[in-house]
Amino acid sequence: MKLENPPTLASELTSLPVTRWRRFAHDLHDGRIEQICILSDVERMKCEAEEFKQLVAEGIDALSAKSKKERFDEQSWDSLKSSPFYEVLREYRDVLPDDIPAELPQDKGVQHEIDLVPGTKYCVTRQWPLPREQVKAIDDFFESRRKAGQVRESKSPHSAPTFCVK
Repeated sequence: MKLENPPTLASELTSLPVTRWRRFAHDLHDGRIEQICILSDVERMKCEAEEFKQLVAEGIDALSAKSKKERFDEQSWDSLKSSPFYEVLREYRDVLPDDIPAELPQDKGVQHEIDLVPGTKYCVTRQWPLPREQVKAIDDFFESRRKAGQVRESKSPHSAPTFCVK
């Protein structure tokens, strides 16, 4: 539908043909909708914009006021004691330890193996380019895990970074 002037009265607005939300989203995605007109109360919008600016400013102040260490400490075992899942989390604390161990975890009786070809790199192709420092960090991480016996090289012709928890 094409309108030269958007309706200004409620009666004009409610007399416009109805479009289903799914159809609207589909047409918007396919580029059949060139422009959208949103009617709103200017005073209400100004008030909400001011509230939003204040919330954003408070959020930035709160984040910058906390150090990385303080945010990390909030995720400690002590902070989880009030959680209804605390006992279950403690039971499986060895699955995701605070420090990455340099050896394989205790054998729990479940074994999984992937066929290997010597010399095949863990990730043959990347799905998207990464900055050099991220590539180095990933390579270093997997090399340390390989030396610890936690990961092995893959023979898969196509691979993407995948983490499996054993």
